[in-house]
Amino acid sequence: MIRKDKLVTDCYYHIYNRGTDKRTIFLDKQDYYRFIHYLYEFNDDVAVTNFSYYESKYSVASEDIGSDIHPTSKGKDRDKLVEIICFVLMGNHYHLLLKQLKDKGISKFMLKVGTGYAMYFNQKYKRTGRLFEGTFKSILADRDSYIVYLSRYIHLNPAERMESAQDEDKKKERGNVADFLSNYKWSSYLDYIGKKNFPSVIDKSFILNYFNNNPESYFKFVADGYGDDTVVPEQLFLDIC
Repeated sequence: MIRKDKLVTDCYYHIYNRGTDKRTIFLDKQDYYRFIHYLYEFNDDVAVTNFSYYESKYSVASEDIGSDIHPTSKGKDRDKLVEIICFVLMGNHYHLLLKQLKDKGISKFMLKVGTGYAMYFNQKYKRTGRLFEGTFKSILADRDSYIVYLSRYIHLNPAERMESAQDEDKKKERGNVADFLSNYKWSSYLDYIGKKNFPSVIDKSFILNYFNNNPESYFKFVADGYGDDTVVPEQLFLDIC
């Protein structure tokens, strides 16, 4: 499918998508690890000639990504398509904040990630057909402040899980949110607050520069944003769940 909007090199974009019919696309830890591994593995201008290789050659079921071990890429230099600023994976959708480094870089990257993961998922769960709801969605982040607040929006996404498990009077307790997010693995948030998780996947420098490279300041920024809709651009609130 050809995109109607042209994504501009050296610009930042909020990229997101969900499972078709809102279906769950991450069913166990292996699925989360696999998608995050693909975020690293396929961030390379080298074309993928055999996706089936990535389905059968290795398994991603441990802390390999967080330990900077990448079975098929170790020892080779990558020609990156995008800079991955931050990400979060939820049960039926994902959010990415990307900077495009090459012409059509985001489209090439997302095609490889989407195709590779769909093939893995369909083979594992013995299903056929489309996994994602069409082509990924994109929103240009055209201001530095927007990019910073977008990172907070993305990292706060898992708080919806906490809300569903809490009583009504506990939903706005920021301390609970901070604790919950600090234990949510499928996100770049832990790396931003100084806990090594998936460090080789992302580039934190753009965001953390606004906080004097102080993870504690970023931690406070995210926690303070919970429940405060007034400081987040209106277009960030997306109906994708």
